[in-house]
Amino acid sequence: MLIVKKFGGTSVADKERIFNVARRCVEEYQKGNDVVVVLSAMGKQTDVLLDMARDINPKASKRELDMLLTTGEQTSVALMAMALNSLGVPAISLNAFQVAMHTNSVYSNSRLKSIDTERIKTELDNRKIVVITGFQGINKFDDYTTLGRGGSDTTAVALAAALHADACEIYTDVDGVFTADPRLVKNARKLNEITYDEMLDLASLGAGVLHNRSVELAKKYGVQLVVRSSLNNSEGTVVKEEVKMEKLLVSGVAVDRNVTRIAVMGLEDQPGVAFKLFNHLANHNINVDVILQSVGRDGTKDISFTVASDDADEAVEIIERHREGSLKCEKVDVEKSIAKLSIVGAGMMSHPGVASAMFEALYDENINIKMISTSEIRVTVIIDDNKVEKAINAVHNKFSLGE
Repeated sequence: MLIVKKFGGTSVADKERIFNVARRCVEEYQKGNDVVVVLSAMGKQTDVLLDMARDINPKASKRELDMLLTTGEQTSVALMAMALNSLGVPAISLNAFQVAMHTNSVYSNSRLKSIDTERIKTELDNRKIVVITGFQGINKFDDYTTLGRGGSDTTAVALAAALHADACEIYTDVDGVFTADPRLVKNARKLNEITYDEMLDLASLGAGVLHNRSVELAKKYGVQLVVRSSLNNSEGTVVKEEVKMEKLLVSGVAVDRNVTRIAVMGLEDQPGVAFKLFNHLANHNINVDVILQSVGRDGTKDISFTVASDDADEAVEIIERHREGSLKCEKVDVEKSIAKLSIVGAGMMSHPGVASAMFEALYDENINIKMISTSEIRVTVIIDDNKVEKAINAVHNKFSLGE
């Protein structure tokens, strides 16, 4: 069997944890299995590198940031290979160049296009554990690129698909996928299994357990994922196409605090205005989430939308650049102290009244809703950031998701 194991930054944060991971990999290897290990940067190393960059140049280019950040994963894979070798097991570390993980050319948030597997297969045939950098790739200019925060999950799933692995295990510092963030909701319950679609929405909406693109890839290529703890031997949560149990009405509640609301006021109320606005943003690879359009005054309209806080300044700059030209808006308002709260569940499709129950839970806590967005399996609201903990507990309890 071929097993791909991915370990996050907290799992390799120090010497003790590196050897803990190494021993788990050796156990798998000694069963006669081929083992590919994907690692993130150690602990908070990515944040340390970002702080160093900001200290030198707060407006550093995304290309140079990618060049810097990829050193984090290279450090962790080299140390892991050394640890495995010290335990008497042959191992080799490889980075994105040595494997040749081809991506597009969007620095800081690139997408994998293809992976050359020949080198990996050769090393596996020589009975080595292959330790590979997560989070990074190379583009057509032979520059390093990064896949966005959490991108090591995507690396692992892509490798599992390319190598036709028998299993892809994502190890983290929690026991699996929970009904809510256990740091915010004390009685959050671990799920034994969850569908790709539910997991994709939870990941996209801030659950933080898996990178959303890793779930997209897993669904596309039929890679069954297991999310489990690197600190114990619990069974974890299986992410797959269908679950056996009766679908829960709501599977989980997610919070995303990396959100900024931008309101573009006084746009002309005529066809094509929304297209122009969002096309300008799309041309700069800025993703827009919740959108609300309202009628303004004197033949105008207002459009509010949310973006990741990391993209907010650039989004406003783009809008201001076109304000006198193609957009012709009166002003741009920005609100940063907000959060996105979402409920997700495949069972919502066949049960009316789910949204109203969520709204009732927030009303009972006197929490105001600023924006609303829905799909077949989720309801998302924008609320004040300082009400997040109260809100997520109220909604979690409303749907009886706790233990």
